[in-house]
Amino acid sequence: MAIKKIHARMIFDSRGNPTIEVDLVTEKGLFRAAVPSGASTGIYEALELRDGVKAEYHGKGVFKAIRNVNEIIAPALIAKGLDVTQQEQIDQFMLDLDGTPNKEKLGANAILGVSLAACKAGAKQKGVPLYRHIADLAGTPEIILPTPAFNVINGGSHAGNKLAMQEFMILPTGAGSFSEAMRMGSEIYHHLKSVIKSRFGLDATAVGDEGGFAPNILNNKDGLSLIVTAIEKAGYTGKVEIGMDVAASEFYRNHKYDLDFKNPNSDKTAWLSGQELANLYQDFIKEFPVTSIEDPFDQDDWDTWSSFTANTNVQIVGDDLTVTNPIRIQTGIDKKACNCLLLKVNQIGSVTESIQAHKLAKSNGWGTMVSHRSGETEDVFIADLVVGLSTGQIKTGAPCRSERLAKYNQILRIEEELGSNAKYAGKNFQHPL
Repeated sequence: MAIKKIHARMIFDSRGNPTIEVDLVTEKGLFRAAVPSGASTGIYEALELRDGVKAEYHGKGVFKAIRNVNEIIAPALIAKGLDVTQQEQIDQFMLDLDGTPNKEKLGANAILGVSLAACKAGAKQKGVPLYRHIADLAGTPEIILPTPAFNVINGGSHAGNKLAMQEFMILPTGAGSFSEAMRMGSEIYHHLKSVIKSRFGLDATAVGDEGGFAPNILNNKDGLSLIVTAIEKAGYTGKVEIGMDVAASEFYRNHKYDLDFKNPNSDKTAWLSGQELANLYQDFIKEFPVTSIEDPFDQDDWDTWSSFTANTNVQIVGDDLTVTNPIRIQTGIDKKACNCLLLKVNQIGSVTESIQAHKLAKSNGWGTMVSHRSGETEDVFIADLVVGLSTGQIKTGAPCRSERLAKYNQILRIEEELGSNAKYAGKNFQHPL
């Protein structure tokens, strides 16, 4: 089933910034995909091509990338005549067409939009759900539904408060099913809202980019305490674990870590060394049910990563460190820098490379957490991706804001479709298979 037409257009993401949407047409119909965008992006990510025209969309226009789809990728790929089930060949053709290591010519956003749409078309061509098609492409032996990691308190670059650490998440590992995990997440979220309202006032219950609350607290430990209180009030103590995305590259200054980085006059004598920050995390782990920490250190502070991972038994997730890039992942493996990959399709720029990144991580004993971006769309591709790869864990925001809930709701539909065959990762979120 060859591709008949490819057309890209500009739409808006959840932050009101331009992004790319791609329509791909075959005899089976029209297949649409939208590309997300990050705020705290790693410097080693594949290039998201923006126009850079300051007078338009603050420089964030995507008309160059759209032209690259419509005028370069579309005619070349259609002329090639590949079947839409040939995902690897389609993606490789686009990579060759670009010819740069970082997708600088065509843009990772341009390539990814076509890649995602082709994957959806391939599933339809085979007459199977998208997650089944992805499972076939990856050689996944068994379908496992993920443990959700709900981002319930926002800080860092995702919120206007003083909190340095970017995300505080709850993982309902004690649930018996994905739908029960959603219930637990929703109930705790609403209890947390009440706790924050009673302590800080109604205006503190405004939400950040990913649907989590953004109370104006400076001490990161306070965020953990608020979550523990909400878990207790919901009656789920012992059934819910806590995850953090520190995004430490955001506050790395002169080889130190500035937890007051949003203050232009922060006290330099209070900045922490890598070891001092590691000690702070160890205190968190002892005092709270913290089982996953993402990007605890700067993306080039390899030695501190390796030392910390060697001295803790919790999940250490690489995001800015690995950027879903096989070369960076391999370095992380060699240095034993972390033990889990954060998988973001737009960091690497194609479905095939995303699958390869996961398989590289898994074959070396790592876990994989599939992730949204802070600038999201209503496209639910990553919901099918996390099920198709059976990675066991997904973070796609709070149980709030439709662009976040769209992904969770899609997994609920998949759970219903699987019926008695539905298996939930739960406490095995790191290694479900």
